[in-house]
Amino acid sequence: MNNLVPQKVRPAARRKSRRLLVQALYQWQLARTPSQQLLQQFHDEAGMTKVDVPYFNELLVKILDQLEDLDLLFKPYLDRDIKELDPISLSIFRLSTYELSQRLDIPYVIVINEGVELAKVFGATDSYKYINGVLDRLARKLRLVEVAG
Repeated sequence: MNNLVPQKVRPAARRKSRRLLVQALYQWQLARTPSQQLLQQFHDEAGMTKVDVPYFNELLVKILDQLEDLDLLFKPYLDRDIKELDPISLSIFRLSTYELSQRLDIPYVIVINEGVELAKVFGATDSYKYINGVLDRLARKLRLVEVAG
């Protein structure tokens, strides 16, 4: 686990980072663009102002490096094959699963709420309900002590 020390980061900057991460992960799914090329593209084109840039950089690279492991963590909580997920939901699950498993400095409630909000912005009409249910069950496994407390 890394980054266990809480850092002072504006929530809006972190939220914008997550929005860009969903877009970058979506793009990766469609084109399999290498992570360094994606980083460069988003830094050049996405307007990285008011973004938690170190967070964006860390998560994009590490999520793409750990795709199989992340997928194995949330897969048991799906009611369908992972290949049947739309690319936006899959991106949100990967991002949120990384945060739940690796970023213990972020409370699980925030991870779930951010995943739900991302689904409301980018996902299908009621996808946020599905995202919420899966992430809630995943949090009970990955953050058992925190959820119970």
